[in-house]
Amino acid sequence: MRADSTSVRGGSSTPADSTSGRGSPLGIAVLDDYQNVAREFGDWHTLPPDAEVTVFDEHIADPEELVRELEPFGVVVAMRERTPFPAAVLRQLPNLELLVTTGMGNAVIDMATAAEQGVTVCGTGNGMREGAEWAPTAELTWGLILALARRIPEEDRSVREGGWQHTVGKDLLGGTLGVLGLGRLGSQVATVGRAFGMEVLAHSENLTEERARQVGARAVGKRELFAESDVVTVHVKLSERTRGLVGRAELDLLGPNSYLINTSRGPIVDERELLSALHEGRIGGAGVDVYEREPLPADDPWRGAPRTVLTPHLGYVSETVYRAFFTEAVEDVRQYLAGAPVRVLNAS
Repeated sequence: MRADSTSVRGGSSTPADSTSGRGSPLGIAVLDDYQNVAREFGDWHTLPPDAEVTVFDEHIADPEELVRELEPFGVVVAMRERTPFPAAVLRQLPNLELLVTTGMGNAVIDMATAAEQGVTVCGTGNGMREGAEWAPTAELTWGLILALARRIPEEDRSVREGGWQHTVGKDLLGGTLGVLGLGRLGSQVATVGRAFGMEVLAHSENLTEERARQVGARAVGKRELFAESDVVTVHVKLSERTRGLVGRAELDLLGPNSYLINTSRGPIVDERELLSALHEGRIGGAGVDVYEREPLPADDPWRGAPRTVLTPHLGYVSETVYRAFFTEAVEDVRQYLAGAPVRVLNAS
C-alpha cells in the first residue's frame, strides 16, 4: 500500500510529469515507511504545490521490482539502510536526481556511482541535540537486557493466559556487563550499567584504559570480556574488520548463564553460530534487534529461536529521531529544488 499527498491508495501512483530532461524532481518516493508515519513527522506541505509524494510502507526486496517502482521518480527518500542502492540499481534509474538518506551516512548506497550518474545524495539528522541519535538504541539495549534477565515476555504471556509466576530472574546488581565497542552509544550503555551496580568491562580495537575509566569501565581483551561477563552487548560499526567479530569461540566463552545483546548490525555476530548456541543451550539467551536479512522472512529460523527477545530493528526508531529525520529530509528536497542542496554526502 502507498500514500500520496492526500490519501492512502493501492497500486502504483504516477508522480509529477517526468518527460523533460532527467525528469521532474517533484515526483518524490519515500521508502520503507513501515509504521506509516513519514507524513506525520515531515512538513511535506512546505514543498512546492505540484510536488507529489508517494509513500511505500512495505519493503521492496527484489532489485528488479525496486527499479520498476522507482523509475519515474526524480527524488527518493530512503530510511537508513533498509533498501540498498548499489550501482546496478542506480544505473537503471535515469530520472533520479536526488537521493536522501536518513542519517549522515549510508553503507548500502554506492556513493561513487550516484555521483557518476549525476545523483546528489543528501543526509539528515545532524541537527539533533547531543546524544539524541544514540540514546534510543542505548535505551532499547537496556530494554532487551531487562526483558531477558527478568523473563518479562514469558511472564507477560503467562499472566495473559491465566497463569502466574514461573521463572526466577537474574540479578544485574553485582554482575558484570561487557561492552563491545565503547563509542558514544556504548558509553551510554556502560553508564547505565554502573547505575545498576554492575562492574563494566569494555573492549574495542583502540580502546585505552583512560578512555574506559571515563565511563567507569575497565579495558580488557576480547577473550576476557566474553569469559567474565554476565551480559555482553555489541556496539561496534559493521565493516569488513567487524563482520563475524562474534563467533563460536566468543559464544563458548560467554557460556550457558550469560546473555548476548546485539542492537548494532546483524552480520557482526555469526548468526548461524548464535542460533546453534541458543538451540543447544550453550548460552543463556540473546536479545536481538538486528539481522543478516531485514525484514525477516516469514520462515526465518530466528522466529523460532529459544531463549530470545527479538525486536524488528527498533534501535533508532523513536519520535525524536524520526522527527529530525523527516523534517530534514523535506528540507533536503526543498533546498535541492531551490538550487542550494544541503548535507551533501557525495560531493566531489
